Amino acid sequence: MINAKDLKREQLVEQDKEVLLAIIIELRQQIEEQAALIQELRDQLAKNSQNSGKPPSSDGLKKKPRTRSLRQKGKRQSGGQPGHKGHTLKQVEKPDYVKPHKVDICPHCETDLSEVAACGVERRQVFDIPPVRVEVTEYRAEVKVCTGCGQTVKGDFPEEVTQPVQYGPRLKAQAVYLNNYQLLPLARTCEVFDDFYGHSPSEAFILDANEILVEQTEATLERIKQALIDAGVAHFDESGVRVEGKLHWLHVNSTDKLTYYAVHRKRGQEGMREIGILPEFRGRAMHDHLASYLKFEDCQHAFCNAHHLRELQFVLDQYEHPWAQVMIQLLVNFKVEVEAAPLDLTCLPPDRLLHYEKCYDDLLLQGFKANPPPDPPPKPKRGRKKQSPPKNLLDRLQRHKAETLAFMYDFQVPFDNNLAERDVRMIKIKQKISGSFRTTTGADTFCAIRSYISTVRKQGCNVIHAIHDALLGRPFVPLEPA
Repeated sequence: MINAKDLKREQLVEQDKEVLLAIIIELRQQIEEQAALIQELRDQLAKNSQNSGKPPSSDGLKKKPRTRSLRQKGKRQSGGQPGHKGHTLKQVEKPDYVKPHKVDICPHCETDLSEVAACGVERRQVFDIPPVRVEVTEYRAEVKVCTGCGQTVKGDFPEEVTQPVQYGPRLKAQAVYLNNYQLLPLARTCEVFDDFYGHSPSEAFILDANEILVEQTEATLERIKQALIDAGVAHFDESGVRVEGKLHWLHVNSTDKLTYYAVHRKRGQEGMREIGILPEFRGRAMHDHLASYLKFEDCQHAFCNAHHLRELQFVLDQYEHPWAQVMIQLLVNFKVEVEAAPLDLTCLPPDRLLHYEKCYDDLLLQGFKANPPPDPPPKPKRGRKKQSPPKNLLDRLQRHKAETLAFMYDFQVPFDNNLAERDVRMIKIKQKISGSFRTTTGADTFCAIRSYISTVRKQGCNVIHAIHDALLGRPFVPLEPA
């Protein structure tokens, strides 16, 4: 084969028709390959957090365009709504302290009023925190010599008092709370104690408190895992996190009442199986269509439509396909009708389902007409044929129609996977603050504690109280799934 790049004009003129046709075909193939590569690079540059699954942090510090929300604008005005009780600070009937302010001299005529009885008072109350200090309790165990046998005996200390000098469970609970819930690093947590209480415990004190809490909540975490396995609908997501300088994956499994975190070196099937929830799960798994989830065939699946809306927005921005805009509106209409449905319904009426299914299928046909399958390559290649992003999205929406529209057939299934993404967000904030986990043990400890306190918070309980009780051997017990 003659290389067209090596031929000059004079040489091309001398070639016969067959050679010139071969050169043209070769050049056309190169142009098509380069055009596909250019389009792929343009697609990568065009992706951001508003039209793809990329996180907002990947957008960089450059000036961003005005955020385009795919949510419909609400009809209510900003602020409190009619009938909202509000949370205004109100005076109490019995204050802790009363400080009278007498009137002895009239400010107008300077008459002495010290002996005049007051005819009324004007009350003002200040809510504040009294000066906080650490209280030291000394436990004294009596030592006696037995008159019967002559042995020296002593009284028993409380079970939690094990050292001659130690910090108590309330201070430990606050340390765990600040470090794992408010995400303060170890050094800053110690600084907070110094500023608030005049005591600066060591970082080892906080790490020891974390380890104790993990030991005391093992049964609770197993109960959370089992409750998630038994749930009718559960959310699943994963995100990268660095442990010991290497990429690992944070897996979250959650409902609106339960959260379970785990870090694994693998993102896909291997990690999911070792965590142990998905292999036994028999309900509906809501996720972001990662192929590894579909390997678990004993449960049903539902795809996050927030991801679909962003991908459709990308197709509209980058390829200007009208069907993508209509599909966005159609999915939003589905969501609005589901949210407005009467409470006694468990799915949309059959006639509405048929209507929406037809609209959905018709739009897919429009999309496939605008995105025909790619021509087979001259030389067959192994693996799946490379397609454009619109074609890949259309294939998924068609192949997994039931998973995409699951929220219409069962109102217990949400429209999106935002719950799991919110659960992941706090771990990402932790990563931004600390950068990474130095050890695998540290990552596992943080995940265990965060699973516990996230579940406590979701079930409406006080986090510090739950940590304190767990340190004393009385961990919080999550409610059974309904």
